Amino acid sequence: MSEKIVVGVDIGGTAIKVGICSIDGELLHTFEGPTEVEKGSDTICSNIAQYARDIVEQSPFSWEQVEGVGIGIAGFLDIPNGIVKFSPNLPLQNVSLKAYLEEKLEKKVLVNNDANVAALGEAWAGAGKGVEHCVCYTLGTGVGGGVIIGGRIVEGFNGMAGELGHMSIVPDLEAIQCGCGKMGCLESVSSATGIIKMAKDAVERGDRTSLSFVENIMAKDVIDAAKAGDEVAIRIVNRAAFYLGKSMALMAVVLNPQRFIIGGGVSKAGEFLFEQIREVFHKFTPESAQEGVEIVPAVLGNNAGVVGAAGLIIRS
Repeated sequence: MSEKIVVGVDIGGTAIKVGICSIDGELLHTFEGPTEVEKGSDTICSNIAQYARDIVEQSPFSWEQVEGVGIGIAGFLDIPNGIVKFSPNLPLQNVSLKAYLEEKLEKKVLVNNDANVAALGEAWAGAGKGVEHCVCYTLGTGVGGGVIIGGRIVEGFNGMAGELGHMSIVPDLEAIQCGCGKMGCLESVSSATGIIKMAKDAVERGDRTSLSFVENIMAKDVIDAAKAGDEVAIRIVNRAAFYLGKSMALMAVVLNPQRFIIGGGVSKAGEFLFEQIREVFHKFTPESAQEGVEIVPAVLGNNAGVVGAAGLIIRS
């Protein structure tokens, strides 16, 4: 078998997910092993190398067919040199991951931020397939993001490009503090965390809402309540959608993408959320910048990271 393949690795705090992709982005095999954070950085790095070899050994492919190995990891990175400066969920500080893995695997290795990698996955083989310019949002605990222009990740001079959740977009009079310490970030209103906080604040104020009877409010509870007609929940979801749509209007005149892709748990609200985002986007975006632009849901789900990591080898 002479077909070339690429290996993608998505490093999480609990598990390391590895996948084999074709050079066209088709996910062929996956494997998952424990990260073993408690054993320290040496064990984590060793596990990454071992799992990359294991998945190929367990597949019909040979190691000689591997074009390279891409790595996605959360944290602050020196992307060109593949150095993990700091990772919030892992005991990795100033670790030369690229150099270590290239020595162990004897293959080309590229390392990038997990949000960038997930965006590349969707752009390469998901909801953005066939589109050269797209912006991806991940609405989870925070608001992650990634910008793909000309089929490649936009990293900026020190890897901080695409931090969409930290656009300061909420006006001062209604801004709340974001987890990053700044005021008015998109993440503070459009993430699951932001939606939950707004709901809990409403309950504490004594607003009349069905959410008062929910013991441990989750973002899904707020969205479900909004769909059922709860006025407080509707206001919260409207606010989240408003600032998402407005942020896309800003991105449209700066980057002029063909497609906005939205993934993450909050995106499962479906058309109830997407219709509102599109309405706001059309309201605030000049006609020429919105012409032909689509706002669509992500399709790869939890596989976006591993597919995008593999895609680093093809799209670099």
